[in-house]
Order: sequence, then C-alpha cells, then structure tokens
Amino acid sequence: MIRFEEQENAFYLDNGRITYCFGIAKGRWLESRWFGRHIRRIGGSARPRYFDRGFCSNPDPEDKKFSLDTLPQEYPGMNEGDFRSPAYGIQTADGRRVTRFVYRDYRILPGKPPLTGLPAVYAEGEEEAETLVVRLEDTATRAQLLLYYTIFREYDAICRHVEVVAGPEEPLQLETLMAMSLDFPRADYDLLTLSGAHLQEKTITRRPVTADSVTLESSRGASSPQQTPCVLLTDPNTDEDRGRAWGINLVYSGDFRAVVQKEPFGGVRVQMGFNPQTFGWQLAPARRFVSPEAVLVYSDAGLNGLSHTFHRLYARRLCRGYWRDRTRPVLLNSWEAFTFSIDEEKCLSLARQAADLGMELFVLDDGWFRNRTDDHRALGDWTADPRKFPHGLGNLARKIREAGVAFGIWFEPEMVNRDSDLYRAHPDWIIRSPRYEPVPSRNQFVLDLSNPAVCDYLVESVARVLQETGAAYVKWDMNRHITDLGSAWLPPERQRELSHRYMLGLYDVLERLTARFPRVLFEGCSSGGGRFDAGMLYYMPQTWTSDNTDAVCRLQIQYGTSMLFPPVTMGAHVSAVPNHQTGRITPLATRFAAAMSGNLGYEMDIRTLSEAEREEIRAQIALYKELRETLQQGTFYRLRDPGTGNEAAWNFVSADGQTVVCCAFRILADPLRRTTAVRLRGLDPEADYRREGDNAVFGGDELMESGLAADPLRQDFTAAVTVLHKV
Repeated sequence: MIRFEEQENAFYLDNGRITYCFGIAKGRWLESRWFGRHIRRIGGSARPRYFDRGFCSNPDPEDKKFSLDTLPQEYPGMNEGDFRSPAYGIQTADGRRVTRFVYRDYRILPGKPPLTGLPAVYAEGEEEAETLVVRLEDTATRAQLLLYYTIFREYDAICRHVEVVAGPEEPLQLETLMAMSLDFPRADYDLLTLSGAHLQEKTITRRPVTADSVTLESSRGASSPQQTPCVLLTDPNTDEDRGRAWGINLVYSGDFRAVVQKEPFGGVRVQMGFNPQTFGWQLAPARRFVSPEAVLVYSDAGLNGLSHTFHRLYARRLCRGYWRDRTRPVLLNSWEAFTFSIDEEKCLSLARQAADLGMELFVLDDGWFRNRTDDHRALGDWTADPRKFPHGLGNLARKIREAGVAFGIWFEPEMVNRDSDLYRAHPDWIIRSPRYEPVPSRNQFVLDLSNPAVCDYLVESVARVLQETGAAYVKWDMNRHITDLGSAWLPPERQRELSHRYMLGLYDVLERLTARFPRVLFEGCSSGGGRFDAGMLYYMPQTWTSDNTDAVCRLQIQYGTSMLFPPVTMGAHVSAVPNHQTGRITPLATRFAAAMSGNLGYEMDIRTLSEAEREEIRAQIALYKELRETLQQGTFYRLRDPGTGNEAAWNFVSADGQTVVCCAFRILADPLRRTTAVRLRGLDPEADYRREGDNAVFGGDELMESGLAADPLRQDFTAAVTVLHKV
C-alpha cells in the first residue's frame, strides 16, 4: 500500500480507494500533492504554477520562482521563508529559533507501531496496515523529525504523528509541535466545526473558508465542550449523502490547537497538535518526544460517508478490550433521583425497581464517600461513608446483584476538595502557583498528575473500591478545568511541560486500571461531554454525551457528536420532567426515542412513577433489547439536521442488513398537520421491507427515494420510531 516512485520523487499511500501523495522538492523539502479519491498516478496536471513573487524568499538562489512561502508543504517550519503557520517551533541551545530540517531518507514498516504513553488507533495484525516513516534532519544540530504515516487496508484513513529526536550533543526546547500539517489545493471549501458549551456540546457550525485564519483551541486542560479537536472540510455543495469531505481529528484529551489558514495564492493549510499557549518541552541530547496522533479521513459519499469511516475505525480499532464488541447494558443512575442524599436503603429500593423494569445495571453516583454531603467537601477521600452505608459498599454491591442488576459506581479521581483528608495530608499535590491562592472551581482543585505519587494514589484508591465491590461499571468524571498551571513536583525549567505531563499521567492511570480490571465498563464524563474525544475512547469505550438530558436539546447534541463518534460510544439517558436543565416537559416516548439512539439509560426516581409510566418503560426496555444489536453495532445515517429546522431524523441499519430502525422527531406541532416524509438511507433498493405494527411492505428504493411519513400529531416534542425488516 506504500511505495516510492523514484521518477516522480513521490511517496504514495494507496489502498485502492484513497490516495495520499507527497513528493520531495529539490531533494530537501516535502511537497503535498494529493489526498483524496484513488488516483493511479499524480502527474501534476493541477500542480500550482510558480512565479517570482515579491516578498517571497528564495532558498534556492538559482531558482527565483521557487519559494517555501508558496510551496504546498507536508510539514513546514519557520524562519526559512514560509511565513504561513508553522508545524513546529524549536529553540536551540543558543536561544535562537532557527532550524533547517531537510529530507534524509525513509522506511516502510508492516502494521502500525504503538505510540509510547499515548492513545492511538491500532492494527491487530501486520497485514492490516503499513506505515511510512520519513526522516528529516537539521543540518546544524543533527536533530531529527520522524514523520509517521499509516494507511489501512479496510479503512479510508491515514494516521499521522511526529517524533522529535534531539541531536547527540545539543538539547532542544520544543515550543510548537503539530501532529500533522497538510496544504490542500484550491480554496473553495466549507469548514465544519463542532463547538459549543457545557449543556450544548458539539454544535455543527458550517462556513465558507475565506481570507485569514480560523483557530480552534482549548487551553482548559481538556479537549473541552467549547471546542472539539476536529476540522471537517467539504466542497461547497457537499451534503450528508453526496460530495467530497475530509475530516481531521486529534486523538488527544488535553490542550490542542487547530489552524485552518487560507493562503493568498490559493490553497488552504490545515494543522492540528499541541496548543503552544500551554505547551513546552525540554528535550535532552539524543532523547525522543512523541506527539499525539491525528486521524485523516476522506469520503466522496458526503458527510455520512465520512462519519461511517470514523465510526468503523473508532469502534473497532480505537476502542479496546472486553466491551469493544459487546452490547452495552441498560442502566439506572442514582444522581437525578437522590443527588447527594443517598443511603443503602434508597439504593436497594431503586435497584429492585430497576430490575423489575428490565434494567441491567445500577450506578451509584456522587455522594457515596465519607463526609460527602455537598460539593464543598470530601473529593479525594475514596472510602465509603459509614453513616450512609453502615454495612460497607461490598455488602451493598452484593445485595444489588442479588436484586437482579449489576453494580456500578461514580468517581471523580482527578479532583480534590480543600475540605478533605487528602488535601490536608498533601496540599502540594494540587496544580497551583506557590505565589498565589489557587482559583477554585466547583469548590475543587485539580490534582497534579505529573507527579507519579499522585497517579499511584489514584490507581490504588480506585482499585480498592473496585475490588471490594466487584463493580461492573465505572463512571469517571472531571468537573472543572485547569487554572494556575504550576507543579510542586516539576523543576522550574519544566513547568511548561505540566499540561502535557498531566495528560500522560492520566493516560498512565487509565492504562493501569483498565489492565487490572479488564471486564469493567468504564464510561468517561466531564460534566457531560467536556472530554468526549478520541483519546478517552482508547481507555473508555463510551462517554456521557452531555449533562443536558432534555430530549429536544439532545437531538442536536447527539447529531453533532455523530459526525465523529458512533452511537455505541454515546451515553444517553431518559430523565424526569420537567427537565432539570431546561424545565421542558416532553413525552416519555420522545425521551426514549432520543436516548435509545445511544447507550440507553434512565436517570430518575422510578419509585415515584405511575403504573402506566412503569409499563411504558418496561415496554421501552424490552423493545430496546430486541433492537440493541442494530442500534449499537449497526450503521448510523443522519437524515435531517435538527439545527436547520423543526425536525430531526436518523436511521440505523443492522450489520446484516435485515433490520432498519428509523427515529423521526418533530419539535413543535404544525397547526396544518402537514405530512413530511423522511428519505431513509442504507437500504437494499432491490429488496422489500415489512413495517412492524401494521405489516405494510415497501420497497427499499421507495423508502430511500420517496421516503417514510409519520402521523403529524397535535402535540409538541413528538417522536416516531419505525422498525422495518427485510423481506
């Protein structure tokens, strides 16, 4: 799949469906040539024409038409005449920021090597992928940049990352480092981003790429709900089903920066990597530093086609372990029922009711540990409160299992309250500057995970509870962002490394815990979707999508999240009404239709439900179990964007193509009761499909071209779930 064409001085990565090509210009610099649909040979028919332009430097004095400021580059530096955004910035031992990295050689490796200490897409066998390693060397310091490119046989994706190796005698100070940089041809693209806020995560924003630069970034210590480390470029006429689309996603959970820069002479530069605002790294002679990985995906089948590649790749080659290919349980979470006011009897009564309704997992949320009566105290002290649980958590977990459901538990291990035994014993374990009082958020501080002793404490504290309870599930929360970047553990010259060292510490903690408890289902959470990123999915195969459980809001949140992540990774719960976040009252059927489109859970005091509501939930769970394999392992198609109108719709198709589930939503009632049909996707146009309920039969071609209509009700916030079976 990887070859070097000597006549063209070009590298090709090609699996028969996509081609990624770059060449060597003048024997020194890497030139981007193509990333897109398979092309047998890139002869240069559309290569830019070069001219002697004003203010363009000429690294080859014999060729005044050649300038790095106009060359489409693979990994551009700085201080050499390219005044666009650089992919790296390195300070040498003399305090200067001038380097000259030029092409030296390459290697082709079978399979895909892992990234040391970092999450990454993986190959299960060497035959699944091939990896190209291109070596650049600085002419003065003999430092090296190793550019890694992996292509897969079964997935239309390229994985890229960079390793920096200091020279044998001179240290380096890394200031800027991007995992990837790519100069796209032309300039007529649309840019799609997934931005938002807490309670409104991953909102799709689409705009044309115009002059200047667009910068997406987080300096919050997490990927954040405000931004997603993702850039989607499309042709202007691309929609969900047609047209070309490119997606770039960083497999990282911390501070990042993405740059989309329109060039003055045509072309668009896209980069993604560390946020230089909070990044720095001292690299001793001959030492190596590894960047996170970026995943690049191409589709000529619209945004749905782009998402399908991300979904398949992430579900099968990013998520790992026991739960990767298994259906996920229906759970009941205690938080909205009891908040902090929780005890043994309440838990047991709720668990018994959950089992009666067909639920499979009871999750004990916040409030279970000693002295935890509100959010002012006790974070960090991970031992059960004897007043709430006089017989211990192990006894509680045993009784809950005897009631007929598995036991799960909530932690927020990365945080500590000032009013806690942990803080009193180790005040130097928090991230802070010694010159100032640290800024609290939610009455808590962030533990310094650059310190190995802190990481060891977290591993052993969580492990002790998991061993005692035999928990089958962990909800891992993170409810504040990082301020006061400072570490009592790191020496002064390494303080700028804290942001990345925090993430390395967190990844180490998660690697150790998931290895010790391989059958525990870990679910990530950061006040909902504040850290819903590809990096966390490597350790936790699902994430709580948002603290906003309002069904209407969830339509847009889940729709946007599905651009990158498959529904099986999305935690989605039916909660009580009026909704805690919006005050909205939505029908139980609508709340279920939204939540069944992810990993179904419930979050309410089910003991207070009417008998009619209990029967409705019992029927919902039974239906979900019948359809669970389709919903969690099938192919997901977005049909109607809730951000552009009064309706939303999507459908699932089972892996064998035999079952189709369509969920259609109408937000506000239409007084004219107009009928609108939703055109399904992914069906066999030559087959017929029988609709559950009335046994009506429709052709796959009719359902995809003419569509499927539902009865317009005289009610706001309605949903229709249609199940079809291939005849």
